[in-house]
Amino acid sequence: MRLLLAEDERSLSRALVKILEHAGYSVDAVYDGEAALDYLTGGDNYDGAILDIMMPKIDGLTVLSKIRGQGNRLPVLFLTARSETDDKVRGLDLGANDYLTKPFAPAELLARIRAMTRTQSAVQTDFRMRAGNITLDTSSCELSSPAGSFRLAGKEYQMMQMLMADPHRLIPAELFMEKIWGYDSDAEINVVWVYISYLRKKLKALRADVAIVAARGQGYSLEKIS
Repeated sequence: MRLLLAEDERSLSRALVKILEHAGYSVDAVYDGEAALDYLTGGDNYDGAILDIMMPKIDGLTVLSKIRGQGNRLPVLFLTARSETDDKVRGLDLGANDYLTKPFAPAELLARIRAMTRTQSAVQTDFRMRAGNITLDTSSCELSSPAGSFRLAGKEYQMMQMLMADPHRLIPAELFMEKIWGYDSDAEINVVWVYISYLRKKLKALRADVAIVAARGQGYSLEKIS
């Protein structure tokens, strides 16, 4: 089971990673809200997220609000030093699954993670992402429109998922490289353009009313076309 941990206190983050990995979880750790949002909207498949509220760049409440606004029902546990009732209520109203105030016992943290992920696994999930007249089925990797469908393979699917997770958001080529090919890849950055070209051809064949648009020197986004 894979978790995202967003905690800006690095010593605490390292300790939590050890606790979670010892309990059998795979953990990606980030240290600010902007990175958390990138990971949660970047096509990675997580089973849950642990978010601190007070983080640099973007606070945890805003991160949660943005992913819930995109229809992402990922289980989220807030982990924070704040104990005021108003903060708890706001977090839960935004769609948090649980709330744990520091300091806490590791056993309680693990129990709450088990509870929220167990509840989520029992819920019927819609595995389809939509943008314009196209649909991406994340369970079958099928990209479809009223004109037909394609089964996307590997990196094509991951790139399309990143683009559809947040239409209109510019995604730098470097972020595609980081998320899909990884830091240690020997691939050149022009491989991103090659896969963008593959996806554009498929969208054209599907008569999609959205297209992958390039902003010179900034990145790519999925935009509505007339």
